[in-house]
Amino acid sequence: MVIECLVLGAGQEVGKSCVVVTINGKRIMFDCGMHMGYLDHRRYPDFSLISKSHDFTRSLSCIIITHFHLDHIGALPYFTQVCGYNGPIYMTYPTKALAPLMLEDYRKVMVDRRGEEEQFSSEHIVECMKKVTAVDLKQTIQVDEDLQIRAYYAGHVLGAAMFYAKVGDAAIVYTGDYNMTPDRHLGAAQIDRLQLDLVITESTYATTYRDSKYVREREFLKAVHKCVASGGKVLIPTFALGRAQELCMLLDDYWERMNLKVPIYFSAGLTIQANMYYKVLINWTSQKVKDTYATRNAFDFKNGMISGGFSLEVFKQWAPCEKNLVTLPGYCVAGTVGHKLMSAKIPTQIRLDEDVQINVRCQIHQLSFSPHTDAKGIMDLVKFLSPKHVILVHGEKPKMVTLKEKIQSELGIQCYLPANSESLCIPTTHHIKAGASDAFVRSCLSPNFKFLKTNSAELDDSHKRTMPLLQVYDDRVSEGILTLQKNQSPKVVNQNEFMEALGVEKHEVKLAHCFRVYIPDSESGDASDCLPSTSRKGSLLHLISEKLCRELPDFDVQDCQEHIQIQSVVVSFCSNEKCPHRTGVSLQSVDKKEVHFCCSWSVADDALAWRIVASIKNLELDT
Repeated sequence: MVIECLVLGAGQEVGKSCVVVTINGKRIMFDCGMHMGYLDHRRYPDFSLISKSHDFTRSLSCIIITHFHLDHIGALPYFTQVCGYNGPIYMTYPTKALAPLMLEDYRKVMVDRRGEEEQFSSEHIVECMKKVTAVDLKQTIQVDEDLQIRAYYAGHVLGAAMFYAKVGDAAIVYTGDYNMTPDRHLGAAQIDRLQLDLVITESTYATTYRDSKYVREREFLKAVHKCVASGGKVLIPTFALGRAQELCMLLDDYWERMNLKVPIYFSAGLTIQANMYYKVLINWTSQKVKDTYATRNAFDFKNGMISGGFSLEVFKQWAPCEKNLVTLPGYCVAGTVGHKLMSAKIPTQIRLDEDVQINVRCQIHQLSFSPHTDAKGIMDLVKFLSPKHVILVHGEKPKMVTLKEKIQSELGIQCYLPANSESLCIPTTHHIKAGASDAFVRSCLSPNFKFLKTNSAELDDSHKRTMPLLQVYDDRVSEGILTLQKNQSPKVVNQNEFMEALGVEKHEVKLAHCFRVYIPDSESGDASDCLPSTSRKGSLLHLISEKLCRELPDFDVQDCQEHIQIQSVVVSFCSNEKCPHRTGVSLQSVDKKEVHFCCSWSVADDALAWRIVASIKNLELDT
C-alpha cells in the first residue's frame, strides 16, 4: 500500500498551501490557501488536478484547515461556493471564529478598495463557514468508518493546529505552520509521539537559526525607540493576524516601562475585531497570558489608539522621509511590496502598479519576528516524531534542498520536496496483531549469556579496581514464526511447535572440515607418540583455547577438555584416517608430525568457523 501526495500549492514556494493526500482510498485536502503575490490564475491551487469531472465532493473525503492565515484558507470560499465542494470541513474553534474576519477583510481590500473582480462574496464566506465542523485539541474525530483525524497545538497563531490522520495502519501528520518556541501570547507546539509513515512539514525558515526571542525583541524595541525619539514615524506592516497582537503586547509593555507618550495606532476593523476573539479564547494562549488573565487581559492595549487606513496607504505617505522607519517583522512572500523592500538598496523606487511609483528614502529594517519555527525546530520535530518519510512544503527550493540533505544525513529519514502539481507515492507499513503461544513466551524468558573478557594490560589503575575482568551480558533474542491458519487469529510460535504442526522432523544444516596441524616430533619418532595420552591432548586443547580467547575476545570460548566450543562451532581431535571431512594429502616431515582436528558448525556460524580453523592452523608449537 502507498500514500499518494498531490501538491497543489506551497510546493517549493511559500503561498497557497494545499496538499491532497490519499491514504488507503481516503482523500484529504490539507489547507486551501491563496498566493498573496499573484493576481492571475496562479493565485489559487489548480483544483482541476483533483478531479477531471470537477465533482470535488465525491473526490474528497474531507478538507482540513490548519489555521486562519490566507495562504492556508484564502481559497476555501471559492472552492466551496464557486467550485461546488459540499463535503465536510474541519478546523479548530479559534480558526472557525477568526477565518471569516480574515476572508472578509481580504475581500474588501481587493474589491472595494482596489476595484478587482470579485472572486467570492460576503455571502459565499458565510455559507462556506456553515459547512465547517470545529474540533478541539486532541479530540479524535471519526470522519467515516475508516478515517480518523486529531488536532494538536501548533503555536504560530491562535488556534493553529497540526493534524494527525490515520486510515487502517497508515498514519501521517500534516503540520501546517508551527512554532517550536513560545512567544508572548502563545505556547510552543505540542504533539504526541506517534507511529507515522509520513510527516508533511512547512520549511519557511529551512536554513535559519534564530537568536533568542529576548535578543530579537530588544533589537526591535531599540530601533523603534530610536526612530520616534528623533521625531520619526514607525510603520510595522503586519499582514498576518496574530503577529499584530504579539507586537502590540510587546510595545504596550515597553511603553509602560519607559513611560513613553508617543501614540500607537493600529488599523481599525480587523485587529480590533480579532482582539475581541483573542480575549474570549484565552485558553488557547500561552500559560503566562492565562495566569495574568484574572488581573488583566493581555489584549486590552492601553496605549493603542484606533484609526482608519491600511499600511500601504500609510507607506505611500511616509516612505519619502528619511526620518521614518519601516520594520518588516517576518517573512515576505515574493512579489509583495515587503519583499521588494527587503531586497532594495535605499534610496530606491518601488512600483506598486502601472500607475503608481513611490520614492523610498525611509529606513528599512527586517526583524525576525516570524511565528514560524526555524531550522532547529524543524529538525527537533522530525527527530521527535521519527516518521519513515518526510515531505517538505511551504519554503524556498534552495533552502529546502539544504534541509532535505540534513534530514537524510543526520536522521536517516527519506525526504522529498515536490513542486506544485507534482504527485508522489510513499510506501506504508502494514501491521498485524498476533497472539503468542505459551512455548514462545517461555523461550523469550530464557537467558542468552555472552561473556566478554577484559585485557587488564589495557586498563589504567583506576579502572583495574572498578572494572571486572569478565563481563557478562544477556543479549536476549527470541525467534518465532508467524502462523496464519484459516479461521484463526495470527499467532507467533516457536520452531518446535511449528515443526510439530507441519508433522515433519527438525532438520539442521551443519558443515564440517577436518584439517591437520603439524607439531614437533617426539624422541621416539613415532607419530602416535606425539599425543599418546589424554593429558597431552588436553594440554594442546588448552593452548588452542588460550589463543582463541585472545583472538576472539567478543566470544565465549569453552574449553571442555575433550573439545572446544564457541557458539555452534565444535573443535576436537580426529583419529579417523578415513574421515569424510578430511581434505588434502598428508606430507610427513622429518622433524614434525601431524595431528588432525575435526571442526563442525551450523550454517549461521560459517564465517566464525573459518576464522577458528585459520587460527588453529597457524598455531606455533615449536616450544
